[in-house]
Amino acid sequence: MIADLVQPFGTPIVAGGIALLLVAFAREWRSPEVSASVAVSVFMVLGLISVEDVLGVMSNSAPVTIAAMFVISAALMRTGALEAFARLVTARAQTHPYLTMMVFLIAIAVMSAFMNNTPLVMLMIPVAVSMARVMETSASKLLIPVSFAAILGGTGTLIGTSTNILVDSVAQQRGLAPFHIFEIAPVGIVVAAAGIVTLLLFRGLLPDRNGNAQLTAPDANKKYVLEAMIEDDSPHVGKKTRDVAAFSRADRQLIDVIRANISLRRHMNEVVLQPGDVVVLRTSVAELLSMKEEGDLTMREAQHMQSLGTRPSSVVEVLISPNTGVLGKTLRHLRLRRRYGVYPIALHRRGSILSERFETAPLEVGDTLMIEGASEDLQRLVEDYDLVNVSEPTERGFRRAKAPIAIGVMLAVVVGAALGLMPIAGLAVIGAAAVLVSRCVEVDEAVQAVDWRVLGLIIAMLAVGVAMDNVGLVDDIVDALAPVLITASPLFALGVVYLLSSALTEVVTNNAVAVIVTPVAIGLASGLGVDPRPFVVAVMFAASASFLTPIGYQTNTLVYSAGGYKFFDFVRIGAVMNVVVFTAAMIMIPIVFP
Repeated sequence: MIADLVQPFGTPIVAGGIALLLVAFAREWRSPEVSASVAVSVFMVLGLISVEDVLGVMSNSAPVTIAAMFVISAALMRTGALEAFARLVTARAQTHPYLTMMVFLIAIAVMSAFMNNTPLVMLMIPVAVSMARVMETSASKLLIPVSFAAILGGTGTLIGTSTNILVDSVAQQRGLAPFHIFEIAPVGIVVAAAGIVTLLLFRGLLPDRNGNAQLTAPDANKKYVLEAMIEDDSPHVGKKTRDVAAFSRADRQLIDVIRANISLRRHMNEVVLQPGDVVVLRTSVAELLSMKEEGDLTMREAQHMQSLGTRPSSVVEVLISPNTGVLGKTLRHLRLRRRYGVYPIALHRRGSILSERFETAPLEVGDTLMIEGASEDLQRLVEDYDLVNVSEPTERGFRRAKAPIAIGVMLAVVVGAALGLMPIAGLAVIGAAAVLVSRCVEVDEAVQAVDWRVLGLIIAMLAVGVAMDNVGLVDDIVDALAPVLITASPLFALGVVYLLSSALTEVVTNNAVAVIVTPVAIGLASGLGVDPRPFVVAVMFAASASFLTPIGYQTNTLVYSAGGYKFFDFVRIGAVMNVVVFTAAMIMIPIVFP
């Protein structure tokens, strides 16, 4: 009944729904996969897509291929296959800084062509911070280039980014032949080379700003955490913590007040001290000795503390990655002090530092958290929750003996795809099974490595694409554009498709852009009587080449807080990158795909 009433208005309803969905993406009303799922649900209720349509989307090869590549990438990470390179560039940074930086970016681009960008950038962030320290420069000079190099490299092969795989899958559904794994490589190599040269020549556009990671450098951490008890005869009994002069001196910082094994940190400044309270202070060695001389506080063991008395302390910055176990949880829920004996100090999110009431903020991808504690406690926290220690590369137990297997599996997938032995989806699944059977990566690690939110978004957007087909929205868009572009050259139309994809990618997720724009690009090319293949390639590059904002691509989001960047730091260098990459793509695409 509803379907019969809605059917005459199907096209405007789907068009309006997609427009509203793009706004939801841009405004971040909900996470992208949730917003897309809501749109699909509404279309189903209105009868614009059927249950069979949604189930049919599940048979698409793109989600399976992407999930399998996540697992293979995790095997490369877990076996330490990339660790030797990370150590090498850090060691060479002092003697040959600029040459090392160039090699560093080229290597990231090459690796990104064959593995998922996100885990690669997560690995390289602490390496870049260490390099910056050795080169005596700001990490902000390196972290944006790391993200951009990974983006550029990912466009070089069909498996370099999930967007390429998705665009190819949508194009196949429209009747195009599958893309060869290296078919877009000539364009990708030139685009990546132009982009990296631009990053090196226009380094002056990158901010010279100390991010949190450099504030937590080892040499800056000559502090101690003091746990002291308020005795019955202490002069501080009955006073509010904010009124105690001993807690407010220049080199002393009150971190927490613990009463009966309960942290009172939330309202710490209003706490009236009582006998038996344990105060936690961050202080220097000199101040520690002064407090012992003053005798106002008694350092004593407390059984409920993991670390007792006075202990060497360091401050590190950890990055909230897409697959971490703390995502969506609050610090209050995690209870890090009780479980690990570490103290959160501040939360850095999108260019601003939250130092008050951040314990109740759900943690998001790209957040960086400043935490203080003993090195062994911090290491345990990072490993348990799969966090990224931005301050310095984390020492962890790699399965180095398995590294040749992981590398061999990746090479086999690439060679098999190059020779056309089997569709990439099949090769990727076999490769994922191989690294699991050989225990390069454990099953639980593989499950955690897959970005299920990305897969959920892709499946939902494929269903949205079916709704576009069902109501003829793609044909209507093509019919509207064709008369405008019919008198223009094919190169002009190609540029319009690229710029449309690029503009949308800067404000919404690139996989959504891939699903929405690819059918339009193919239809437009067919309407103009030209080969649709170069138009599809333009969508591939434009939907991945997001440089203008920190939210257009996930790797940009990851370095956003770690580098202490502001939003317009991306705009300055990103505008130049967009122009260079667009120009290179417009030159190369017609040459490679005449």
